[in-house]
Amino acid sequence: MALGALWLLAGLLAVRQAAAVLRRPPDQRLTDLETWIGDRGVLHLSGSLYAGDAFTGTPFAGLVLKPLARAAEQSLGVAWTFGTLLLVVVLGLVAARALPGPVSRRTSLLAAPCGICLLVLSLPVRNTFTLGQTSIIPVLLIVLTVLPSTSGRQAGVLIGVAAALQPALLLFAVLAWLVGRRRPAVLAGTTFAVCTALAAALMPHDSWTYWAHHIGGAGLGASADSVGNQSLHGLLLRAGVAGPAELALLAPPAVTVAVAGLRRAVRYARDGQLLLATAITGCVALAVSPTSWQHQQLWILLAVVGRVGRRAADRLVWPVLVVLAMSLSRTALLPDIDLLGHIGDNAPLLAALAAACGVPFLFRSSPLWDDPVPTPAALPTKGRYSWVPLLRLPRRPLSRPNLVLELVLIRIGYFAYSWIRGHAPDERGPAEGHGHQVLVLERLLHLDIEYGFNALVADTAWLRHGINWYYTTFHFLVPLSLLGWLYLRRPAAYRWARTPLAFATVLALAGFWLYPLAPPRLMGLGYVDTAHGPQDLAHPDFGALTKLSNQYAAMPSLHVGWSLWCGVVIAIVAPHVWAKVLGALYPLLTTAVIVGTANHYVLDAVGGVVVVAAGFGLQYLLLGVGGRPHEEAPPLSATMGAAVARARGLVPGLVRQRSGRHDDAGSVEEPQSAADGPPKGGDPRVERHDQRV
Repeated sequence: MALGALWLLAGLLAVRQAAAVLRRPPDQRLTDLETWIGDRGVLHLSGSLYAGDAFTGTPFAGLVLKPLARAAEQSLGVAWTFGTLLLVVVLGLVAARALPGPVSRRTSLLAAPCGICLLVLSLPVRNTFTLGQTSIIPVLLIVLTVLPSTSGRQAGVLIGVAAALQPALLLFAVLAWLVGRRRPAVLAGTTFAVCTALAAALMPHDSWTYWAHHIGGAGLGASADSVGNQSLHGLLLRAGVAGPAELALLAPPAVTVAVAGLRRAVRYARDGQLLLATAITGCVALAVSPTSWQHQQLWILLAVVGRVGRRAADRLVWPVLVVLAMSLSRTALLPDIDLLGHIGDNAPLLAALAAACGVPFLFRSSPLWDDPVPTPAALPTKGRYSWVPLLRLPRRPLSRPNLVLELVLIRIGYFAYSWIRGHAPDERGPAEGHGHQVLVLERLLHLDIEYGFNALVADTAWLRHGINWYYTTFHFLVPLSLLGWLYLRRPAAYRWARTPLAFATVLALAGFWLYPLAPPRLMGLGYVDTAHGPQDLAHPDFGALTKLSNQYAAMPSLHVGWSLWCGVVIAIVAPHVWAKVLGALYPLLTTAVIVGTANHYVLDAVGGVVVVAAGFGLQYLLLGVGGRPHEEAPPLSATMGAAVARARGLVPGLVRQRSGRHDDAGSVEEPQSAADGPPKGGDPRVERHDQRV
């Protein structure tokens, strides 16, 4: 079932990507391809290919594309899109076959559809689909060389042709030479030279322009200092360094990355991890090339085949980081802050440098290759309520999760939450209509206290200032602080607590979509927005902290929902009574604050209570965890375990052997052998140690 679902997902993703391209008008379908081989493309016109810097390929690439120009006039986009899709599928299949063995049957079955899904979702492939690039062809040619059925002669020709399309890929010839495959390396260089010479003979002016004036493509296409150029050269240009100083600063790191990366690639190639060695070499080529555009970054995604980490819980960190860096935009990866923004801008380059020089991939000879340290997990427990059918799909881990992976997932989850909330329906008419419905229902239930309490807050200066400060401070501060404390001090409770919080947030998003609601301050009924001041109902503003949020996402109130979650968790895990009392008061104070600032109705607070209760209920349904799990004692280390065993007489050689020992009478006692068993009466030092343990 999983295999069929993965293949279905891969097919749906591929069809969606093809449809996204073919829906566009023909002249907007594949902009780069149109520039090259369209009716007025550079390959149709006489003169230099590089007259307008629109064509960024090598002269050999232009020579290969010229015959396609006339055929593409009538079917520009259709054949190219499905041809690109076929190349992606073939690349995924080849990469799955090139995984380092031994590979289990389950891995061999699931690797191909998983690889195709990741390729289709990655930014390089989506960029290729949208712009009509040919960048998948060089990657596929290189990956074909790692298959067992590819001979040395074929590998040399494939590397040479790929390098003729992208000169930086000549590093694969260097890798072949260092590994000891001298003939394929020489044949790769010869093939590259023949292809380049053929292009020079047929297009001498273009070849001179490319190799002499642009030095392997530098200066073609977009500006080299743009974010799209993910190379060390582009990084220095974006830092403001140019001219001779930039070249002087570029040389040491480029040489260091090339030497260190190729040495690592050689070691992993000799270890039998040919696909990983190929990915590392491709990452080196990306880093040292003058320009490395987004459509050329598939090598980074191939680096997910490397295994990293001693613990089983750490094995997912590197693949998840790489997939996210190659699939999401900068704003999704990191918040839009100066330092973090620069890191997000250069995330692909940083991932390439990490794969090339930094990440300690395991060797197949390592005992951790197939047997990482397992994650402690709780055994299934019987539920409290027999009438509730428990699913218990996953086993509940008890150890502290990986911090890097946790932070990344929290960031991506919050970005997805913000994006969905921001794109929820925000029409003013339906939102105000729902607001009137809520007010009518509250009058029937005698809960309509918002107007009077809001007026009291607005007329009382100290109360207004205190409530405004509370509203803008505690909503994120308290939940994040509580999560951090649980992670450091209560790992099992952290896993137990974060799950219902995530469920409650997802359920709240459903409420934002299904029931857009105007808060009291945007109803035009005399409510005073104490936190943000008077509102222009034609252009309502949420304030500086949340101005990008949907203004009509009020039902349910996550201020109350998150504060109630905090209150429940604090009341359960806090060691002191005063902390439990504060935890119980926190959601009550938050309810008063959201009503007093005219940001929510009382029923919004009720909605927050409902989603949090549903979150805890879903957790119980899935995991069978109704209360806080007990913190498990950490397992004994190997040293302590050996000490305990020796103390209990389970290890031979318990008693330290001595050459002799004098008793009280002055006689010499012979050393006791291990076969004789422990000494009579026992060793008091051992007994004391055993008692302490």
